[in-house]
Amino acid sequence: MRAVLSWSDNGRENDGLQSPCCDIAFRPDGTQLIAAVGARVLVYDAAEGTLLHSLKGHKDTVKCVAYSRDGKRFASGGADKAVIIWNYKFEGILKFNHNDAVECLAYNPVTQQLASGTANDFGIWSPEQKSVSKRKASSKVLSVSWSADGQFLALGMQNGVVCICDKNGQDKVKIEKNAPVRAVQWNVTPNKTSDMLAVGCRDGTLSFYNTAAKQIGKDENLGFDPCTLCFYDTKYLCIGGSNKQVVFYTKDGVKLVSLCETKDQICVVRPRPKHDYIVLGSSDGNISMIQILFLKIHGLHLERYAFRDSLTEAVVHNLISNEKIRIFCNEYISKIAIYQKRVAVQLSSRVVVYELHENQSSKGGYHVCAEFSGTIEYNLLILTSQHVLLCQDTCLQLLDFFGERSREWHLSSPIRYVKVCGGPCGGEGLLVGLKDGSVVRIWINNPFPACIYSHTSGIRCLDLSSGQTQLAAVDEGGNLFVYDLKKKQIVFEEKCANSVAWNTEKEEMLCYAGNGTLSIKVAGFPVHHQNFQGYVVGFQGSRLFCLHEYAMQTIDVPLSWSMKQYVQNGDYENAYSVACLGITQADWKYLGLESLKAQCWNIAHGCFSRLQDVCYLDVINKFSKCSLSKETLPLLATVYAYQVSPWFCYC
Repeated sequence: MRAVLSWSDNGRENDGLQSPCCDIAFRPDGTQLIAAVGARVLVYDAAEGTLLHSLKGHKDTVKCVAYSRDGKRFASGGADKAVIIWNYKFEGILKFNHNDAVECLAYNPVTQQLASGTANDFGIWSPEQKSVSKRKASSKVLSVSWSADGQFLALGMQNGVVCICDKNGQDKVKIEKNAPVRAVQWNVTPNKTSDMLAVGCRDGTLSFYNTAAKQIGKDENLGFDPCTLCFYDTKYLCIGGSNKQVVFYTKDGVKLVSLCETKDQICVVRPRPKHDYIVLGSSDGNISMIQILFLKIHGLHLERYAFRDSLTEAVVHNLISNEKIRIFCNEYISKIAIYQKRVAVQLSSRVVVYELHENQSSKGGYHVCAEFSGTIEYNLLILTSQHVLLCQDTCLQLLDFFGERSREWHLSSPIRYVKVCGGPCGGEGLLVGLKDGSVVRIWINNPFPACIYSHTSGIRCLDLSSGQTQLAAVDEGGNLFVYDLKKKQIVFEEKCANSVAWNTEKEEMLCYAGNGTLSIKVAGFPVHHQNFQGYVVGFQGSRLFCLHEYAMQTIDVPLSWSMKQYVQNGDYENAYSVACLGITQADWKYLGLESLKAQCWNIAHGCFSRLQDVCYLDVINKFSKCSLSKETLPLLATVYAYQVSPWFCYC
């Protein structure tokens, strides 16, 4: 997960005075945002950060802004005790006053009612009635939020009370906290039958309640004063405040990661609707639009694909059986690796290794088999049967499952790609691609790495054939090359590639992708091409594992064309080995007939055994005992006769 600054503006007024950005609201379609800075309401283009309007109307500091759900109007409230309703043309169309400074505003998402809070009261304005209904408040109202269904209004107050009212402002229940309530925000629960209220207090605590004011879980100690909080995509919670950071939490309050840091206290954080962005405003008046990049954290070993979900869960997906097993880590997962029946995850301060139960079913799931402290900075996590490897720049460290360092390798150039390529338990081999173009072979029980090939450009990805006789790699320029380790020479090259994988069950079968094309190469035959977008990450039998954007997909590869290429070359054994990876019944019959005509009895017998064709098996049994050598007419006559009339063999 990474945060990228999209644009930033200091939000200064025309006279150059520096004022805090007290509040921000987005137009519901996410195209514009309004900000309360000084005595003005600033209107920005959300995508570019261009200041579109600087609206005058308030005589003192604007403290809060809110946009209606239909996008037709927005409101601003200030220290001048006034609330101004603006239309979509940025014209003030209505103004009403309170007896004290307006501290907060919120539009009802369903009825379009506007709630406003002050030091002594709160009001609800209805566009239909064009009147303001005011009710006395027991203390200064610091924050206000409507539930998603518009039925409940939460008020966070200076005296530590959270008041939950109905949509007309009538008190329903109260929550008592030990410190002023700086921020309240409703979120929709997964079943969407009720809402959950997040409450942030000045004593640095975060708590959650339902609509009946019953607490959900325990208070979470944030360690700072939460000035603002907002839910992001209903799954996550963004909190900013005196720590000068925007921190990402789960919707249940589990800390995940710090997104960004500012020079001053953060006053407001808001998510941009329909986009992966948040905007923040700070006490120094700075407004920053931040793009949130959810990086793909994943790993693949044969047909088992492990990936991070919801930032705190690991999912192991069997790409062949389509079975998924979920591992609940309840912490932010920064890295993940998988090998055979084990999965390793890097959490905030430790590495945990999970192992699949013996029954290998989703009912049994994974259990913790090892755990150790892991605070070392590194950029790649690799798992083997008995070890964990940590990669950082040019260094590769081997740790056992107790966290003890067993071995360390220092290579000549930064590491770009690492793949575990078989080997005995506890002595697996690694294939390592370096930035300088070197490909290094490492056995984890051997302290000496061996360079098996030196390329002219950095290595992007690589793979070793099932028989470990050929190396395939893609360099940083998108050039694919296949290097024969026995002949010590390049045997195949191609341009415009982004990924490559050997078939784990067929030595001569290679797949690579790039430039909108998926290509499959078998032995020396012509390359088969088809349209494809994404990356190839694995090739097992007749199934290809591909990553497109953020989704892993399994593609069934038609193998009849490569089988027929072998048949045309008279190589029936390789044709049969390809057929065993997965072909249709018609292809099995074709191979059986061709091998029968060529008197390859074992191959023909295998084909017709799969088809359970007793008549052809009888033909094979009859003629295989004869010495036909050059005279094949009786055999061919029998085969052709049977093709015309299957009853012939019974005559």
